[in-house]
Order: sequence, then C-alpha cells, then structure tokens
Amino acid sequence: MKQQTSVPQETEEFSIKTIILPLLSIIVGMIMVILDSTVVNVAIPNLVQYFETDLKTIQWTVTGYTLALSAVIPLAGWLTDRFGAKRVFLFTIAMFTLGSVLCSIAQSPEQLILFRVIQGLGGGMVAPIGMAMVFRLAPPERRGSIMGMLGIPMLLAPALGPVLSGWFIESVSWHWIFLINLPIGIAAFILCVRFLPDTDRGRTPALDLLGMILAPIAFSMLAYGVSEGGTSWTSATTLTGVIVGGVALILFIIVELRQKNPLLELRVFTSSDFSRGIVLAWVAQVALFGSMILIPLYLQQIKGYTALETGLILLPQALASGISMPLGGRLFDKIGARPLAFVGLGIISGALFILSSITATTGLGLIITALLMMGFGMGLSMMPLNTHVLNAAPRKLVARVTPLTAAAQQVVVSFAVAGLTGFLTSRVTSNTMGTEKADIVNGLVSGFNDTFFLAACIALFGCVLSLILRKPKRMAEPEPELQTGDSPDPAMMMGH
Repeated sequence: MKQQTSVPQETEEFSIKTIILPLLSIIVGMIMVILDSTVVNVAIPNLVQYFETDLKTIQWTVTGYTLALSAVIPLAGWLTDRFGAKRVFLFTIAMFTLGSVLCSIAQSPEQLILFRVIQGLGGGMVAPIGMAMVFRLAPPERRGSIMGMLGIPMLLAPALGPVLSGWFIESVSWHWIFLINLPIGIAAFILCVRFLPDTDRGRTPALDLLGMILAPIAFSMLAYGVSEGGTSWTSATTLTGVIVGGVALILFIIVELRQKNPLLELRVFTSSDFSRGIVLAWVAQVALFGSMILIPLYLQQIKGYTALETGLILLPQALASGISMPLGGRLFDKIGARPLAFVGLGIISGALFILSSITATTGLGLIITALLMMGFGMGLSMMPLNTHVLNAAPRKLVARVTPLTAAAQQVVVSFAVAGLTGFLTSRVTSNTMGTEKADIVNGLVSGFNDTFFLAACIALFGCVLSLILRKPKRMAEPEPELQTGDSPDPAMMMGH
C-alpha cells in the first residue's frame, strides 16, 4: 500500500518551520489521547463513591477502554489505505472527543463504561496514524529529530495526567477529567483540517472481517472471566467468560494463521527470539500496569490523601521513568536488552515488595521511594524490551509486528487490570469478613499487601525470565518504505 503525501523536498533548505503547524496539529491530538489514558486511575475511588458501585465494576472503565484500543489499532493501516490518513485522523479525533463528552455526562457505571469504549475506538488509531504522518512530513535526514518531538506528549502526559485529574476532582468534579477534552479536541480538529496535507488513498487489501469479529469476543470475554475469577473461579459467570473467550481465541488463531492478510500476523511467533521477548514484555506489563491502578486506591482509601495530593505523589514516578528511558535506550545499543530487563524488573520487583509491606501508618518517604524505583525500573526496561521485540521479528514480517505488539499490549494491560483488581476485591472481602469495624482498615491494608506481593512475584518471575533473552542476529538491510498501518506505535514503544 503506497500512499502519497505532500512531503517537503529533501534539500538543505528544509526548515522545521515548514512543517511546524502540521506537526503541532498532530501533537495536540496525541496529547489529548495519551493524557486521557492517565487521568482515570486517580479518579477511580471517586467514581466508585459517586456511582455507589464497587471496584470490580468501575475497573471496566479502564479495561473496556484498553480492549477498544486493541480492537482498532490493527485497522489503522487498512482504513488509511481505504479513506486516506487525514480523513481517518480527523474522524478518530472527532470520535474520541465525542466519547469524552458522553463520559462527562454519564449517569450510571454502565453508561460510563460504554462511553469509555467509544473513546477507545476513537483514540486507538490516533497514535499510529499520527506517527506515520509525521514520518512522511520530514526528509529522511531529519526524521530522527522530528520524530523525537513526538516524545513531548508521551513524556508530559503521564506526569501531568494524575495531577490534572486530582485538581479537577478536588476543585470542580470528576466530570471535568473528560470534559477538558472538548476544547482540546476542537482545537486539534480545526488545526488538522487547516494544516494537515491531504493524502492519496493506497491500494486497499482485503479486510479480515472474521478476525475482526472474533478478536474482541475472545479478549473481552477472557478479561471478563479473569475479573470474575477474583471472586470465584468456579462460578457460572467466570466459567462462561473463560470458556467462550477461550473458544473464540482458538478460532481466532486458526483464522489468522490461514489468512493471507490477517488482522494480526501471528506467524511472527515462529521466531523464538521474538516469542521470548514478547512474553517477557507481557509479564512486565502485568506487574507494572496491574499494580499502577492499585496505588491511587491505596493512597486515597488507606492513607486518606485527596485526589490532588495523590496526583502529586505519583508525579515522581512519571519523572523517574522519563529520566531513565533515554538512558535505557542508549545502554540498549551497547549491551542489549537482557541486562537492562534483568536490572529494571529487579528494581520493579523490589519496589513492589516494599509496597507489599506498607501499613496505614507507613511514612510518605518510603512510598515515594518505591514509586521512584518503579518509574526508574520501567524506563530502564520497557523501551529496550520493545525494541528487542522489533529487532527479533523475522525480516519478512517486520512491517506487521507493530500492530500486533501494540494491540497485544492493550489486551495484556486489560487482563492485568481485571485480574489484579479482582484479586484485590477477593482478598479484601476475605480479610474483612466478620471483623469488627476497628479492624476493617487492617483488613483493607492486608488485601493491598497481598495484591502488591502477587505483582512483586510476577515482576521477580520476569526478572528471572529475562535471562533467556538472546541478542537477535540481524543483518543490515535498507530501510523499507514505512506504511501507514505499519508505523511504530508510541503507546507500544513507550510502554503505556
């Protein structure tokens, strides 16, 4: 699929000024989407209270969103070939903004979950399509520095998201964590209409319709089963989710392996180096992202911090990740992924073991130390792991790897959130059942400790698993023409 774009001439006269407005348009759209993925965690305790529901229900505002992302990421290439990158980018910005407004006026948990899914369906394609357009805007000799500018939203959003979320919740209401996207979305839409170059449509390959139907059924039902398993692994709802999801997953794998143009290129798993790398990345993501949803809950429910204070406490973690990420990238070029994954996951497991021992009276200094360790370990290990996975892919399948890894990461994150929140609910229920009111706090703390301990063990398992990584042997090869659907996805590369 070849798509023609108004790319600046590759001459010495090229200046960043010639593409600053199109670049700004794309960055504004990406900031909105990436920022939104970080604001909900801090709001979860308030949403539980506002809607008078439980954690297991509200966590689907995160799980549903990530599953929706995973469903549409693989479609980015096909849709841009069919309708053009600019049209699809505008549509996704509009859909995400509409979903945000609907979230802000949700009247029930079910409505909020549905509207978060709409958000995810819109937001899932913003990053890969935006990356592809920026790639084409600059001549090859300047692509590195210009693509690096896209790191701005990816570094700022995780740091600012929790703080903004806390401020809105404390000063206005939770509705504004979604409503703030309206002016940003309108600005991004106007900028994109005005300044993004039009693109020609490429040849449209056949759409893997059956795969597109089976994938959401498989992943959503399995996530539902994992979530319900936190209460009982033998209940009818748990078994239904696991069985239906498992059957759909098997059918999906069979269909994808037989398709000429599959939704997700599963043949890449024939590479043992790729398989080792991506399994390790999944283990790390379960430990990291599953536990990250628990920390705001602990800070607000056990320590009694406000939403704004929680956002500020989480800020050092994002900053530590932003500082260590470039370091991890430079070290990867010299020593490969194995030592970085080993050290990074070792630091993460140490941080989670610290969190598994905290009590209601634990000082803030120890908590921030653990968060700094988590952030540093994440930045040190996630970028090298993702780069290792890309390097390990068979050459003929390299162009299809990014949609697979980006979509799979969202599925793994949804499983991690569903699984660990379900486990937390189960442990809290078990620890507080039949206890006096005075002991309920101890039961809650014990539930968090058990869940952080489980996450720490998963990270420690990943640390040991990293020892099986090998440095992929890849011959030098000319840079292939990047296709819209095959562009590196920032969410995947940044480990979000």
